[in-house]
Amino acid sequence: MSGWTASDIPDLHGRRAIVTGANSGIGYHTALQLARRGAAVVLACRSAERGQTAFDRIRAAAPGADLTLGALDLADLASVRAFASRYGDAPLDILVNNAGVMALPRRTTADGFEMQFGTNHLGHFALTGLLLPALRGAASARVVTVTSGAAWSGRFRFDDLQGERRYSKWGAYGQAKLANLVFARELDRRVPELTSVAAHPGYAATNLQEAGPKMAGNAVMQKAMGVANAVVAQPAAAGALPSLYAAVAPDVEGGACYGPRLLQFRGSPIKVVTPPHAAKPGLGDRLWQISESLTGITYTPTPA
Repeated sequence: MSGWTASDIPDLHGRRAIVTGANSGIGYHTALQLARRGAAVVLACRSAERGQTAFDRIRAAAPGADLTLGALDLADLASVRAFASRYGDAPLDILVNNAGVMALPRRTTADGFEMQFGTNHLGHFALTGLLLPALRGAASARVVTVTSGAAWSGRFRFDDLQGERRYSKWGAYGQAKLANLVFARELDRRVPELTSVAAHPGYAATNLQEAGPKMAGNAVMQKAMGVANAVVAQPAAAGALPSLYAAVAPDVEGGACYGPRLLQFRGSPIKVVTPPHAAKPGLGDRLWQISESLTGITYTPTPA
């Protein structure tokens, strides 16, 4: 059994999509395949130069693709607001919350949040909330939030979410990826007129693994990560399949998570088991209230 592949993506003409972090890795391949099947895709990228490179590559691979390049820095809520304002209220069928950072030395966002929690979770929480009118304007919108196997080890330190008293780069990453998973589930519960799901790529070769060691000036670890990507990881194109499946497959279940078939490590996408502590009663509500307070973004109630 070969499993689901990009060739199984249905025709997407007439549908609009936004992919954050579309300039490289999982995000690039997600945007590429959506564009190939006819979707109008916004490449939401922090770097204008890298975004333009991705734009040109996709246009070359899919001539005639309906593409727009949008500036979005998830580590700056002013940038998130500006991006959402530029997009407007045009119906949005697919939002892929993909961009992220991993295992960085402690840094803060423009708004003073710990960089991993602020970028991976709070930035996407704010973006989704601001785009909610556009999502509600589509007939059957999907929101896909990319998490990671690191969510299994993640725990919320609600007394020190920003890692101000004690910081572990991997602990902060696990917390942020757990937040992605809990957010996807809670969004599906709170906004029933759209389908919210999580996805994770397994171990896929992207520049994400090398970014942290590079920022820390650890050349040995950076090289080791590069070797692991080349020898062990599956290609980024394969790592994008769970996100694509979650975005377009007809049998996707709201609140579920989709990842690789083989030990959640590699292979074709399927619905996967998630860490039990992600479903702890009241956890989603607590994270939601904190996220609204920190970002100043309040989701409007579902219309009666």
